[in-house]
Amino acid sequence: MKSDTPPLHRLRAALHPLEHPPRTPGWNRDALADLLDPARPPVEAAVLVGLVERDDGLQVLLTRRTDGLRHHAGQVSFPGGRIEPLDAGPAAAALREAEEEIGLPPAQVTPLGYLDPLLTITGFRVVPLVGFVASDYEARPDPNEVAEVFEVPLGLLLDPANLLRHTLDYRGQAREIVEFRYPDRRIWGATAMMLLNLRERLHADGMDDAHRR
Repeated sequence: MKSDTPPLHRLRAALHPLEHPPRTPGWNRDALADLLDPARPPVEAAVLVGLVERDDGLQVLLTRRTDGLRHHAGQVSFPGGRIEPLDAGPAAAALREAEEEIGLPPAQVTPLGYLDPLLTITGFRVVPLVGFVASDYEARPDPNEVAEVFEVPLGLLLDPANLLRHTLDYRGQAREIVEFRYPDRRIWGATAMMLLNLRERLHADGMDDAHRR
């Protein structure tokens, strides 16, 4: 791995270990307390936060969802979806969904660990799996779900100057929305929250200041 990218052992140190998927409620639960029905447990889901090594540094693999989907239509997202009964945990679900949505074979992913679970206003508890994606992977998006597959420099997402915070009124309360600056793409909502969690976990491990571009 290039000397200007986070070493593998430090990336792993910033994450929950693969053998112990996080079982805590979403780290943003307090912000959504009045929006979720306490009588209905959230649907368990998982996504893949794929990191691809390129000549100019690590890139984060993202998709743009098609406009006709029921949840988060047209939004920038990670490949993923609900955890099915046959999935052997969140890692298996994230890898299965990535293969189904963007044609990424599990053999081309090296899982590293998990970010903190995130709750969504659509009723999901999402566990993000972070993993390296082989640089020779060729995207084959499912046109029914994914309109586009693209990459964003990890360094851009680690730079606080590229993080925007907005406040809007939603259901009678002021809510904070986070968004990352990126040309021609709006990276916001649940995806931006997961990227923020990645940045904060890397910051806690002392990595982002050393590797910010």
